[in-house]
Amino acid sequence: MPGDRLAAPTPLEEHRKLAVFAGEWAGEEMVNPSRWTEGGPATSHVVARVDLNGFYLVQDARQTRDGKETFATHGVFTYDREDRLYKLFWYDSLGYYPPSPASGGWTGKSLILVRGSLRGNARHIYEVIDDNSYSMKIQYSPDAEGWADVLTGVYRRIHQR
Repeated sequence: MPGDRLAAPTPLEEHRKLAVFAGEWAGEEMVNPSRWTEGGPATSHVVARVDLNGFYLVQDARQTRDGKETFATHGVFTYDREDRLYKLFWYDSLGYYPPSPASGGWTGKSLILVRGSLRGNARHIYEVIDDNSYSMKIQYSPDAEGWADVLTGVYRRIHQR
């Protein structure tokens, strides 16, 4: 019929579940020694918002060590209705770009996402502690079997978004 339009897609419950990470957060982190950096404590300021009609969580983080910004990230999280997996598009100040997004899902209170590249594999684990805190762990593996921590942190809410 003329004038009829298809209804625009609306976010699913899986999209809405990402809102648990929306807000402004202060992080206490431990950086493990790696080929990219020396190990040691760090702090992070994380700002995340639900955007684009509720389909995405957009997260920006800035890490500080010894009073200087040492690492920054831009992450875009979503849920893929086709393969029914969560996706994380990750960009960072090391200058690498993802050949494909990290992919995965929830196990209990943990969102676990894995991505591979020519440099190896990364696993991101975001665990909800309570309404005002979560932990994050980034791990590396050359073969996606043995995982070594690269970064661990606990993030406490400063402001709701």
